[in-house]
Amino acid sequence: MFFEHIYEKGLSMGSYLIGCQATKESIVIDAKRDIDTYLEIAKKNNLKITHIAETHIHADFLSGSRELAAATGAKMYLSDEGGPDWQYEFPHTGLKDGDVIKVGNLSFEVIHTPGHTPESISFLLTDHPSSEEPVMIFTGDFVFVGDVGRPDLLEKAAGISGTKEEGAKQMFEALKKFTVLPDFVQVWPAHGAGSACGKALGAVASSTVGYEKARNWALQFGDDQEEFIEALLDGQPEPPKYFAMMKKLNKVDRPLLTELPKHPKLSKNAFLDYIQKGVKIIDTRDKFTFAKGFIPGSYNIQANNSFSTWMGWCMDFDEDFVLIAEDEKMEDLTRKLMRIGLDNMKGYISDISELGIEIETADIIGIEEFKTLAQNADAQLIDVRGESEYKDCCIHGSDNLFVGTLQNNIDKINRDKQLIIYCQAGDRSSIAFSILRKNGFRNIKNYIGGMKEWNENSEPVVTKSQIAYH
Repeated sequence: MFFEHIYEKGLSMGSYLIGCQATKESIVIDAKRDIDTYLEIAKKNNLKITHIAETHIHADFLSGSRELAAATGAKMYLSDEGGPDWQYEFPHTGLKDGDVIKVGNLSFEVIHTPGHTPESISFLLTDHPSSEEPVMIFTGDFVFVGDVGRPDLLEKAAGISGTKEEGAKQMFEALKKFTVLPDFVQVWPAHGAGSACGKALGAVASSTVGYEKARNWALQFGDDQEEFIEALLDGQPEPPKYFAMMKKLNKVDRPLLTELPKHPKLSKNAFLDYIQKGVKIIDTRDKFTFAKGFIPGSYNIQANNSFSTWMGWCMDFDEDFVLIAEDEKMEDLTRKLMRIGLDNMKGYISDISELGIEIETADIIGIEEFKTLAQNADAQLIDVRGESEYKDCCIHGSDNLFVGTLQNNIDKINRDKQLIIYCQAGDRSSIAFSILRKNGFRNIKNYIGGMKEWNENSEPVVTKSQIAYH
């Protein structure tokens, strides 16, 4: 048996290529959209991609299953579970609980594991030449290392009300199918630490059924369904805005993109013309470089592992945009954009000093100045982290306005006050700064050390037990 785990750090997503080395057939599970990765792996290992499968209709990335099928001629095997509202709307081979996919001498048993989504399935792999016992289970967003899939995405991201409690009940029942599997079966999920598809995902790539039964918090409730549901729904992070669009695009027929696009490096005049037309400018430079000089109206979304997520929060899918980025980072950024369907990038520049326009600077402050300013009655202190982070530990007197929804909460900010913003370590507060400046706020101080530095200095905080008082 051939096995390769393909992990994409930006979205903390895992996909898999598994092959039968005797027959040279192989299957890809939960493919990302830049499919050249799988084609290269298959070619290098003398395999042919003959099967393509998904664990569920993904919310956090644009699936590459259809692109991969177009490029290889492989058949797509997708869930037909979940009822009429959760059916893929393009041709595929439908899967139901108990079905078996055969890939050469390998077999993948389909297990319906709803909870995260109604149509969710897992694949239990048996490598028959080695053993008639199963060896791996590909769980998608059902069971993670140390966590299980959140059941509230349909309600919070897709706007389908009343689904989170039902999803939690389904998850409780589905976990019973997991716990009866042999302890030695390896668990390979679709996401790791950093994904918004759960709240406590582990940083290691895989686990075993036995380990999860012993250590996964969600498997410690016995028969107490009510307590499990309460714990599962509590403290889930904010689902990025783009998740709803991913759900839609992964379900319906859509245009395909089978090759990595090439975006032009723009001339000075071309870039200035886009600025004149009001095209959104995304500055991917690091937060300190951005602070020293940026184009008015630009958004600082750094070219790091979180680039895709924050682009998904800040961009609409019909918006044109241009980037400020280093040449050597463009392929990686293009892949990150492609994976969430942001295909309207018109080009990029690397050096803003050649544009001949007046640039602005951001006011970054250190911890001592922050403490002084925060005591001023004329200041508004804004914590732009997520709600669960804020409730766990925050600075007294601060207001929580999450950066991802900041644009929708501008009316909660006092334009007459000195604004002081912070997050955990400065990345999100730099995004927040650029959003606020774009909306006309001028008197903004960015405490870039954030809660990380604050806690390292043992400064006083308000904790969850004190939040009512705060």
